[in-house]
Amino acid sequence: MAETMLAQSFLPETDRMIELVLELKRQRNAVILAHNYQMPEMFKIADYIGDSLGLSIKAAETDADVILFCGVKFMAETAKILNPAKTVLLPTLDAGCSLADMATTQKVDEIKKLYPDAAVVSYVNTTADVKAVSDICCTSANAVEVVNSLPNKRIIFLPDKNLGRYVQQHTDKEVILWDGYCFVHDKLNADILMEFKQRYPDAKVIAHPECKEELLELADHVCGTGGMAKFAKLDGSKNFIVVTECGMTEKLRQDAPEKNFLSFCNICPYMKSTTLPLVLRSLIHNVHEIKLPEDTITNARRAIDRMLAVSKNAA
Repeated sequence: MAETMLAQSFLPETDRMIELVLELKRQRNAVILAHNYQMPEMFKIADYIGDSLGLSIKAAETDADVILFCGVKFMAETAKILNPAKTVLLPTLDAGCSLADMATTQKVDEIKKLYPDAAVVSYVNTTADVKAVSDICCTSANAVEVVNSLPNKRIIFLPDKNLGRYVQQHTDKEVILWDGYCFVHDKLNADILMEFKQRYPDAKVIAHPECKEELLELADHVCGTGGMAKFAKLDGSKNFIVVTECGMTEKLRQDAPEKNFLSFCNICPYMKSTTLPLVLRSLIHNVHEIKLPEDTITNARRAIDRMLAVSKNAA
């Protein structure tokens, strides 16, 4: 370790921190999971980079002793639910989610009383407590197939109304929408997208289903972040307008360097709150360790496992 530290002293600051993180990760048998919206330096320390579904699958599969999440709190909670005996770390408590905060168990109970025959489908962007009172979870990548897999004719879909509206267009079930939204996607403007399209008429538009309906109507392809690179690689176009959090373009440029990606300048401050110094501190001092009640883990695990089973059967 002393020789490693000496060699690191001659590296630029960012490179030195990356080397320290990688060394600590090795020593602790840790795995680092990073969401697509993270800052580029997080990609250099991550064992897996992906969307919420991919991260959930990797969290369920890992044999590491420690899981460090470069994402937001509900993602780290999901990792803990899937690995109750492991140490799960979230480098900063600033990595919350305003969308997840828009759903509470009290409100879920109230709506279930109004629609007792409905299944509760909770987007993965919810707290562990809300997942625990849900029938099944979903991500933006599998929301439609999750809803269509259920026998219920009515679905309480929470908390993102834009994603729920998109699901409604792809199912014959009645979808009861929750009045929640991702502020990053909800404020994306259709007029600005039209200006992009006029300036780059040959560009294909890839939009996240958390966007408002008027933007989705202008898109050539609608998908979660995990499907964006796949579409760009397979499509013959050279230029793409990406309608989601602007950090996604960094990941797309890595995955498809031969293509050009344009984006809105909308940033999620929660996703961008994780930094290399905070990751280092978390690995050294177990800051902040995710802990959840056993009954919450048991009940939320049931909803997540049902989601993963749907995705596995559809694969």
